[in-house]
Amino acid sequence: MHIWVDADACPSVIKDILFKAARRTGLPLSLVANHSMSVPPDKHITLTIVPSGFDAADDYIVEKIEAGDLVITGDIPLAADILAKNAKAMNTRGDEYDKSSIRAALTMRDFMDTMRSSGEHTGGPKAFSQRDKQNFANALDRMITAGMR
Repeated sequence: MHIWVDADACPSVIKDILFKAARRTGLPLSLVANHSMSVPPDKHITLTIVPSGFDAADDYIVEKIEAGDLVITGDIPLAADILAKNAKAMNTRGDEYDKSSIRAALTMRDFMDTMRSSGEHTGGPKAFSQRDKQNFANALDRMITAGMR
């Protein structure tokens, strides 16, 4: 299993959890972003900087992943592409995307996008909480354990 991170919008607290998991398990962890960021010096952790541009990081991840890999992303269309390649996808709050729920998630995303483009104020995501951090850490542990079997 290789862990990939759509790193541009990934909260630092989540990256810290991922860094610790990579060190603990020895699994490769690749962060993909269109700007530089700090990553600890570790042979299991890499940062790939892609050119800025619409979906450049997403396209890179989809090109590189293999079946059984895990991708951390909040991007629902990217998650759909990942699932189509038989890899796993999870958001930064610990919610796993799966083939049975991705269509509904895409539909809701498109609906909210339509609402926003019509001028409707839909608000943003709720603030990231300690509970979200714990949910992510627990879900990551479960997925790593299942992936290493």
